[in-house]
Amino acid sequence: MADINPPESTSEESAGTPTFESTKEERTLAMACHLLGLVGFIGPLVLWLIKKDESALVDDQGKESLNFQITVLLASVVSALLACLVIGVVMAVVVAIYDLAYIIIAAMKANEGQVYRYPICLRLIK
Repeated sequence: MADINPPESTSEESAGTPTFESTKEERTLAMACHLLGLVGFIGPLVLWLIKKDESALVDDQGKESLNFQITVLLASVVSALLACLVIGVVMAVVVAIYDLAYIIIAAMKANEGQVYRYPICLRLIK
């Protein structure tokens, strides 16, 4: 199992973003955890459950992806409930753009072996 350097900061703008000592396969699986979020939370959940004990990077990024997808799901439910108002439709568009943009950023960072933390994300799975 790969070790992680202690995080200096969880901020995306941090110059000292911690990385995992990982293989190309582990980085690809961590990236897949994020990209599978494009189709919902089931994909990242299955991949994380299968590979979490084999790779610290996949374990960390799988949990992060799941937390983000749960957050997006909750925001989507709120948007649907507010759909009768104009704000619900606007909120749904904002959530969709936010989801897509940050999944791509997270996938690129995970492919580099870096620890990535989504901004505005509930951390339900520790």
